[in-house]
Amino acid sequence: MDKSFEPSQIESTWYSRWESNGYFKPSGKGTPYTIMLPPPNVTGTLHMGHAFQHTIIDTLIRYHRMRGFDTLWQLGTDHAGIATEMVVTRQLNAEGKQRSDFDREAFIDRVWTWKAESGDTIGRQMRRMGVSGDWTRERFTMDEGLSQAVVETFVRLSEEGLIYRGQKLVNWDPVLKTAISDLEVVSEEEDGSLWSIRYPLADGSGELVVATTRPETMLGDVAVAVHPEDERYAHLVGHMLKLPLSDREIPIIADDYVEKDFGTGCVKITPAHDFNDYAIGQRHNLPMINIFTDEAKINDNAPEKYRGLDRYVARKAVLADLEEQTFLVETKKHKLQVPRGDRTGQVIEPFLTWQWFVRMDTLAARGLEIVEQGHVKFVPENWINTYRHWLGNIQDWCISRQLTWGHRIPAWYTDAGDIVVARTDDEARERAAANGYTGALRRDDDVLETWFSSALWSHSTLGWPDADAQKALGFDRYLPTDVLVTGFDIIFFWVARMIMMTDHFTGEVPFRDVYVTGLVRDKDGQKMSKSKGNVLDPLDLIDGITLDELVDKRTRGLMQPKMAEKIEKATRKEFPDGIPAFGADALRFTFASLATHGRDIKFDLERAAGYKAFCNKLWNASRFVLMNLGEGAVAPVASPATEAERWILTRLRNTLGEVKNQLDIYRFDLAAQALYEFTWNDFCDWFLELSKPALGGDDAAAAASTRHTLAVVLETLLRALHPMTPFVTEEIWQNVRPVLGIEGDTIMLRPYPEATDIAGDNAAEAEVEWVKSVLTGVRRIRSEMNISPGKTIPLLLADGTDTDRARAAKFAAQIAFLGRVETPTWIEGSDEPAAAVAVVGTLRVLIPLAGLIDADAEKARLAKEIARVEGEVRKCEAKLGNANFVANAPAEVVAQERQRIADWNAQAHAMREQAQRLG
Repeated sequence: MDKSFEPSQIESTWYSRWESNGYFKPSGKGTPYTIMLPPPNVTGTLHMGHAFQHTIIDTLIRYHRMRGFDTLWQLGTDHAGIATEMVVTRQLNAEGKQRSDFDREAFIDRVWTWKAESGDTIGRQMRRMGVSGDWTRERFTMDEGLSQAVVETFVRLSEEGLIYRGQKLVNWDPVLKTAISDLEVVSEEEDGSLWSIRYPLADGSGELVVATTRPETMLGDVAVAVHPEDERYAHLVGHMLKLPLSDREIPIIADDYVEKDFGTGCVKITPAHDFNDYAIGQRHNLPMINIFTDEAKINDNAPEKYRGLDRYVARKAVLADLEEQTFLVETKKHKLQVPRGDRTGQVIEPFLTWQWFVRMDTLAARGLEIVEQGHVKFVPENWINTYRHWLGNIQDWCISRQLTWGHRIPAWYTDAGDIVVARTDDEARERAAANGYTGALRRDDDVLETWFSSALWSHSTLGWPDADAQKALGFDRYLPTDVLVTGFDIIFFWVARMIMMTDHFTGEVPFRDVYVTGLVRDKDGQKMSKSKGNVLDPLDLIDGITLDELVDKRTRGLMQPKMAEKIEKATRKEFPDGIPAFGADALRFTFASLATHGRDIKFDLERAAGYKAFCNKLWNASRFVLMNLGEGAVAPVASPATEAERWILTRLRNTLGEVKNQLDIYRFDLAAQALYEFTWNDFCDWFLELSKPALGGDDAAAAASTRHTLAVVLETLLRALHPMTPFVTEEIWQNVRPVLGIEGDTIMLRPYPEATDIAGDNAAEAEVEWVKSVLTGVRRIRSEMNISPGKTIPLLLADGTDTDRARAAKFAAQIAFLGRVETPTWIEGSDEPAAAVAVVGTLRVLIPLAGLIDADAEKARLAKEIARVEGEVRKCEAKLGNANFVANAPAEVVAQERQRIADWNAQAHAMREQAQRLG
């Protein structure tokens, strides 16, 4: 092994070897274990959320593969209709061309060309993270097989009466000129105004005053609503108002939606331009007057003078006319939530238009039933409440988009406007002819939103609905899948729809567990965004990047100089030295350690640096072990010869049990913590030290046994760490494997270590923990008293129990060797010199002051240590003083806290006595 650990030198080599040898493919043997990758956009690049989720999935896949499961990690990408059209359109614009220069087929051909050239960027980046998914089965939502599944789903739902075409209010992007989903709408608080407007009664007897943040929409008003119990207006319900700036009259209606104590208690109703108003319009059978074109300009339904004006130009004109005609009562500043399209940044309009919808009532009821009956479980389980809330208040699903790229809706129209839904052109003509129509058919121009095709992901990727494809891809074997790892923001848009669709068409659930991850934020808890300049690229963390390169990367392509300047300033402040190369293993272990069951994940580079040090520590420890094993294979031994060996094997057994328990409940953070503590503290810091007396001693059997245990524990540890840190463990394992005579080409196909495979020795564990406590006390005194680590010093022991005396005799040589002390000597009361003390239970460990330590400095050290111990006592007492803790905690835990109080008090008492002896 090289002297230093260099991730870049091993990661690409091992990944290409793994993939080319087919190690990621399902074995076809054992119990199936399947995970479906939430398909990232084909236009996308790897971001921190991807890297976090992929680490979690890969850890689970590698863990189960090593446990003998038949693992399938289904990979693939989503065609991302809106994003892809925008990317290709910008590419055309850069060439001096326009989208309008291409007909439908030519534009689609151009998109496929782009996809072939640039559409696999995220796949290459995923490989850098060590993703061990089956790339040979990678799917794309526009693949022929998946496209067939989409068409079949649409046709069957239509035949069942669950799909229909209707005119409803949708989120409309006036730049893209398409409906968009709620997930593609970002609402943020912005500064605005609230305008109060007089609406005169038609009979001239008075007026009502309404307030609005969008005065231009009054051109589409059809009513003014008041609360049914509002006594101020009860006598006016049913009367008519004159709509200002218009020759129309509108009624006054009563509806519970109105808050009578808010504002004037009067609300203008514009059903074609507000979702709440739309619901009121439905209840009161009001007309729907749409005043916008698809570009958000005023259409012919408004008075002539405003037609053709952009919505914001129209707003100014309407306000000017209202003021001139004395209808404008008041203008005041107002904070409001403004919905903007996440792709274009434009304000989204509620827009009345014809779209295709899926009826959700029966599907949603079944989706809720599946989860309530426990067929699908959420982790953490509180996310079931989010799922319940959405399904309990669900609206019909708008599935059509006014785009070119995507799955074209399989519907045709006759000259009379009748709709024919079919799988192919030929089938459409046959169905039309069966109904007596033989004329030309016109195909619907809209496409299906990408969530429609991704809702089929779990079964479409396994060949559904083609029987031969299902057999070839293992449909019956790999469905249901085991767990879906996804973010909480798409529980509505993807998780729920997958449950409903997979159940409806296959009778199976798509997955048994849903592990909901948090949102990766920066170290201060801020959401990562380009505008804040705090976005991190996972590849920059793996490879490192200089400050100038980082600034150039972050500001390249920004059209607004002020934004570029802001981001550059933030970058130079946050990363004055650039970002060092941490390597994929350190990044993965960082993510695993952060994978709590909380909603937010704060990512700190300092933590990544700590886990890079962890990888270095493992590397250096492995080199130490290999250098001490000698040439050739290590001979096996019947049983460990030393307590240190039995102690480390016991600690390893306990750690493996803890890791398994935590991974079984998706507590990756606690599994990572257990592995970290064993690796760093037990193995590297203690066992390597405890092994040195045996390795350098005269007992050949003890030396041989220790060498064997070193190799076995290291090899076992590497297998335990492999799912989280695959590269460094593979590289080290390849050097350890021949020493133990292990056959096999890769660690990833070796069995995952089980706690039950390792014999524990609780007595040996207790004895070595005692030795550690004595040595820790000696080292603490050395450090705090500034005694040279290399200086051999006397060691005295006092008080204690018979067990302490037996252990001191048994481990005298090890304590002397590792503590750099003389052979321990027992003393009795009158023989005790002035000394620095450490306490282990009732045993006092003494370092004489004469010639070594200043008495006053030792008294100060004791005072500090007594204060620390008293703090521990107060913590235990606080727990035991909590009635809920005592009543609900296991009896052994309560007993443990009481014993800790006794132990801490004993230590404090011994140190107080020692301080008194010092005068």
